[in-house]
Amino acid sequence: MSVEKVREFFKEYNKDNDIMEHELSSATVELAAEAVGVIPARIAKTLSFKNKEGDNAILIVTAGDAKIDNKKFKSEFGHKAKMLTPEEVLEYIGHGIGGVCPFAIKDNQVKVYLDVSMKRFDTIFPAAGSSNSSIELTCDELVRFSHSENWIDVCKGYEEMEEVK
Repeated sequence: MSVEKVREFFKEYNKDNDIMEHELSSATVELAAEAVGVIPARIAKTLSFKNKEGDNAILIVTAGDAKIDNKKFKSEFGHKAKMLTPEEVLEYIGHGIGGVCPFAIKDNQVKVYLDVSMKRFDTIFPAAGSSNSSIELTCDELVRFSHSENWIDVCKGYEEMEEVK
């Protein structure tokens, strides 16, 4: 089970016991927010796209209320945004849809990027490998644990919101 891979991954950081498994599904931003008890914007959703060559994936972690801006994406990555199929997600990432996260990734060639939309919050809640799990992390912890390439700005739809802690 994927959540067990993520739990094993977090043992190295002494955070394996911080993974929360919810009785209810947390497969969507709205369900995850309800399960955790926070506003949807604080859910860190991990989106999976094809890389420029089309032979692997990139992951972009965004705030729950943010949407990919196609123009910004193309400017950042040099190609049009194309999401992975559910089969490709399993092949490259190793987590099923609804539990995709930037931890314990199957293919170590997959690059992870963090969108600045999450920087409004002290803590955020990414999935932890299953459709009913999550972990609360600071943005600094997310950088460290996701082994991300860098912070990027490829989203829209959240700018109007005031900073929420």
